[in-house]
Amino acid sequence: MTPTLSDHWPPGLPRGLALPPVNVFHNLAASAERHPDKPFTVYYDTPLSYAQALREAERIAAFLQQRCGVRAGDRVLLCLQNSPQWALAFYGILRANAVVVPVNPMNREEELRHCVDDSGARVAVVAHDLLPFVRPLLAEAGTDDGTGLKHAIVATYSDHLREPTDLRVPDFVRAPREALDHPALTAWADAVAAGLRPGPLSAGPDDLCAMPYTSGTTGLPKGCMHTHRSVMATLVGGVRWFGTTQDAVCLSVLPFFHVTGLSGSLNGPIYAGATLIVLSRWDREAAAICMARYGVTVWQAISTMVIDFLALPALDRFDLSRLSCVRGGGAAMPDALAARLKALTGRDYIEGYGMTETMAATHINPLHRPKRQCLGLPVFEIDARVIDPETLAERPVGETGEIVVHGPQVMQGYWRNPQATAEAFIELDGQRFLRTGDLGHVDAEGYFFMTDRLKRMINASGYKVWPAEVEALMYRHPAIQEACVIGARDPRRGETVKALVVLRPEQRGQVSEQDLIDWAHGQMAAYKSPRIVEFVAALPRSGSGKVMWRELQEQQAARDATNPSPS
Repeated sequence: MTPTLSDHWPPGLPRGLALPPVNVFHNLAASAERHPDKPFTVYYDTPLSYAQALREAERIAAFLQQRCGVRAGDRVLLCLQNSPQWALAFYGILRANAVVVPVNPMNREEELRHCVDDSGARVAVVAHDLLPFVRPLLAEAGTDDGTGLKHAIVATYSDHLREPTDLRVPDFVRAPREALDHPALTAWADAVAAGLRPGPLSAGPDDLCAMPYTSGTTGLPKGCMHTHRSVMATLVGGVRWFGTTQDAVCLSVLPFFHVTGLSGSLNGPIYAGATLIVLSRWDREAAAICMARYGVTVWQAISTMVIDFLALPALDRFDLSRLSCVRGGGAAMPDALAARLKALTGRDYIEGYGMTETMAATHINPLHRPKRQCLGLPVFEIDARVIDPETLAERPVGETGEIVVHGPQVMQGYWRNPQATAEAFIELDGQRFLRTGDLGHVDAEGYFFMTDRLKRMINASGYKVWPAEVEALMYRHPAIQEACVIGARDPRRGETVKALVVLRPEQRGQVSEQDLIDWAHGQMAAYKSPRIVEFVAALPRSGSGKVMWRELQEQQAARDATNPSPS
């Protein structure tokens, strides 16, 4: 049985979590009422107050309703880099009683096409730098076959650069607004300038709020259905666990499209009325300057960001004295780096664990007693267990099994995919538990640790890469006869993506491994694109004809063990 947590639960925190039964949009409205003139975001030294943010989000909501035809429950695609407009679009979509479909801005046309077609989104909010990948998805004028985008609001990041700055601003952020040449496209600035007022806020706590997409061992990405209640569970839980107040200043550099950044670096701080220091792209020097300039108190980061940050020359010239919490997850923080971070800041790196299916954290280390390379304790109202994947019997303390979770932040299921939903859940003691696909154990003090993966997955810089999806995209290349994608060790990313490829006979000698690497980079998000391609004569198969990917993965692991550099 799982040990009791009484000895290590954060002091003063209740076990239960009373969630406000509201639409998540209420959090922005409430903070704007309490702190109208307080900076909501600071974007490359340009502040945006809570009152300004609320007004702009409501105008976007009204435009979606009155000019784009968005109705309650409609899905709206959100495709931007981190920016004030990302946050305002998210809350504007919710104010329109619609459902946010946040997508990775690194996705390319075919990846976005699947999200549009599968979700049924007819409207998108997209940034100007990503418009080339969204434009082909616009429905033909005069057609209405239920597919494709009918409208898109196009945001220009530089509209929110109103103050001079000495920070290094990426070129795509500085780019000026350009004229739009398609009747289905409307500039964000024009949508705001229309000055429209939205209709009543009718979506409640049990209506769908957000539908982030995740992949899996087979098939294309699936939409995880999260209600306002499940989104509230992680954002409120994070605020309570870390003691975030309205005086917090949060460095928001984790991507908002990802549930970790969405819950911990956007929604949680808004609920608390905190200030967000937003960068569209990770830049270690800009981050250090902002930490010192604005007295950043909270930094949520993945291990690769921390590694890069600690390598900044003359880091000790920056005043980091206000930093009171550094936290994150996605991949374990190497022990030596955690020690360096503590020596620099006096703070432990607080690790946590969660999934897209749980809208981020189900486990977090307690601040007063964290353990390194540890998932942490199950948070408020989470029932987490370690079970035998085959018999479903609970495993004893210290023994490995599959981690399963039950709690208020668990998704309703996968959008329009009842089979995948059924496979993702089991019933234990009359409760519905999500199978995480992660193997781990719980120690005698109730802390959870990850041991291995039951599912076939690669963890590249904290991003989950599902080999089956990458393989499906690679088969689009005419030279590829077969492909098997595995993980290879990478000193910076932890793991990187490697593709073992069998070429069609007529293509041998005509296509190089680098040709396929370059091609793949243009076809899929950079984090999932193979960094290594190796040509092989054939792939090993089982007696039933299935590719034996696990054998190839084990061979790669053995090779990595003797050679630390990926091959």
